[in-house]
Amino acid sequence: MSDPSHMLPPGSGGLPAAPAYPPAPAGWYGPEMEFEEPGTPLSHYLWILKRHRWKILAFVATSVIATLIVSSRVTPVYESTATIDIDRRMPTGILGPEAAQSAINDADQFLATQVKLIQSDSVLRPVVERFKLPVEDVDKETLPSTDVANAPVKLKNLKVTRPPNTYLLLVSYRSPDPRLAAEVANAIANSYVEHTYNIRFRSTMGLSSFMEKQLEELKAKMERSSAALAQFERELNVINPQEKTSILSARLLQLNTEFTNAQADRVRKEAAYNSVRSGSLEAAEASTQGEALKKLTERLSEAEEKFAQAKTHYGANHPGYRQAAAQVAELKSQLNQTVRSILRRAEVEYREAMNREAMLKKAVDEAKAEFDRLNARSFEYQALKGEAEADKKLYEELVRKIKEAGINAGFQNSSIRLADPARPALKPVFPDLKLNLALAFLLSSLLAIGAAILSDAMDKTIRDPEQVARTLNTEVVGSLPMVKSWRRQLPTVKPSGDTKALVPAGHTDRVATSFQEAVRTLRNSILLADFDRGLRSLMVTSACPAEGKTTTATHLALAHATQGHKTLLIDGDLRRPGIHRVFGLNGSSGLAEVVSQGERWQEAVVKLEQMPNLDVLPAGGPARRAAHLVGKTLREILKEAESAYDLIVVDTPPVLGFPESFEMATLVDGVLVVALAGKTERKAVSSALQSLGRLRVNVVGLVLNEVTSATGDGYYYYGYDGKYYKHYYHRDKESDL
Repeated sequence: MSDPSHMLPPGSGGLPAAPAYPPAPAGWYGPEMEFEEPGTPLSHYLWILKRHRWKILAFVATSVIATLIVSSRVTPVYESTATIDIDRRMPTGILGPEAAQSAINDADQFLATQVKLIQSDSVLRPVVERFKLPVEDVDKETLPSTDVANAPVKLKNLKVTRPPNTYLLLVSYRSPDPRLAAEVANAIANSYVEHTYNIRFRSTMGLSSFMEKQLEELKAKMERSSAALAQFERELNVINPQEKTSILSARLLQLNTEFTNAQADRVRKEAAYNSVRSGSLEAAEASTQGEALKKLTERLSEAEEKFAQAKTHYGANHPGYRQAAAQVAELKSQLNQTVRSILRRAEVEYREAMNREAMLKKAVDEAKAEFDRLNARSFEYQALKGEAEADKKLYEELVRKIKEAGINAGFQNSSIRLADPARPALKPVFPDLKLNLALAFLLSSLLAIGAAILSDAMDKTIRDPEQVARTLNTEVVGSLPMVKSWRRQLPTVKPSGDTKALVPAGHTDRVATSFQEAVRTLRNSILLADFDRGLRSLMVTSACPAEGKTTTATHLALAHATQGHKTLLIDGDLRRPGIHRVFGLNGSSGLAEVVSQGERWQEAVVKLEQMPNLDVLPAGGPARRAAHLVGKTLREILKEAESAYDLIVVDTPPVLGFPESFEMATLVDGVLVVALAGKTERKAVSSALQSLGRLRVNVVGLVLNEVTSATGDGYYYYGYDGKYYKHYYHRDKESDL
């Protein structure tokens, strides 16, 4: 990695000035970007499978092995099947509609009925009693003790199926004894064939006997209905009343048409009469004398114009005036006479229309009454005639049916037969080892994968930068890999090559490379993200305790100091200080004494011999009271220290639950929030960021600490797929820092 210290001009303070970079490309994640939550990529599901692969494989292997063990211990079961052929084509000797029964489209219903019939008590009981077969248990609590033996038989291990698009029924029976399975299947098939024959034969003979008894009654009824029809024809003196009814119906239809037209004509003339009587000239002009009335109206208008002109030129005694007035009066008189004439004519036409309507109504009523009288008798005639014909037809059909029933009774059983008897099976059908293992593998795989995806979906912690950007709308400026343990004290540090990176005591340069690169990347990310704000002081905090904020603040300050910049590290966590343990300091004097006793902060600063550019202001003795007063003192320290240091890093208590953190956040140039990958809940970080946002402080971004391949997507896992993490093992773990 190149040394970015060339960005700092000699003698300047603060972070190095940012170089002139080109504009950010489209899609760059900056503080002013608006985020849209994308769908979950396929690579994320692949990462879930990779993360839980050993658990999935263990669960699948356990399921398959358990299935293998159980299947090997199960008693084998054999199945034999007897095939029954149902031929719906009737034999040649069958007479009547039954001969065409195969053409009826009820195959599905018919075969479903036969399947139920095979499983009926009448078919199964003889077989069960013969072979002493086990049956399904009867609910003795709901049946009296005397009825338990007579309860319907439901045979275990019996299966009746129908192959699609066939007239075959397969009767299958399972048993540990293959010979018994074949014998039972054949016995059930034969019992069904025999039972079907008995049912049909008894049904046919019973129906024939019943029809013979009804034949005499039907013959007497036919004779009575024929006699009643003949008597009605004599009384009505009409051979076919229906023809006369048709003539009357046509006449009634014609009269109804004329009556409807007369009604319409009367309504039309009544409206014209009422309009003329109301004094409407428009209605009068629409009458037969309307043309003459219109001319009189026009002449009257002209005369009134002349009269108006005469009034303006002459006096009342002038001959021209009197002549014009007389002409107007004459035309008005003629107009009134014409209107009265039109009114009288409209009244006459209206009354004529009323009389015609009344006459037609009377004629319609008379024709309708005659039609109803004849129609009533016609209905009676048709009823008697239909009854006589129906009785005769039914009698003839019944005679034919009786003859056919006697012939068909001998052919009923030929349509159902045992086509293929069952034979003892050579291989068991249960357990099916291959199928069981395949199902165990498939179902356990689906269940394990589903559980892994569900576990990931229910995980409310922070895992990777993409998730943070999608759910919290916040930028992740750095990811620190998981280091197994850090020594509580780092009393000795040494430069590492040209980069002068801090290497913990007891470790080689090679083993510390991954973590050092992550810290330097974090430092450069902060440098580039806030180059335009002149960031001189940085607060490192977290949402909850034990997130690694102290470790992050310490190494961030060390990384900046190793680049040759003067750096001050302040332990602002007076409730639970930890920086003095990292550097092996006494910790008896520090910020708490500056706040509570008024000491000068310069006197409490510790100069590190191993790191000349890094000074440390420890917290001092724990003091809760001083924690509430640290804000004012820290403001003065920052103001004075900015002239002596390029960067001031302040380690503070967690944001949630400690009010002094908010006060400190308003004093620094930027705030860096630390969260444990895979452990810190999104809700806690979101609450902390919202609280800081309400104070309008500059949140530089979020740091994911202790990132591993198990907590984040492999793309974001620092250290090239984690291959360097195995070198970071220490005996002690500083989980508090």
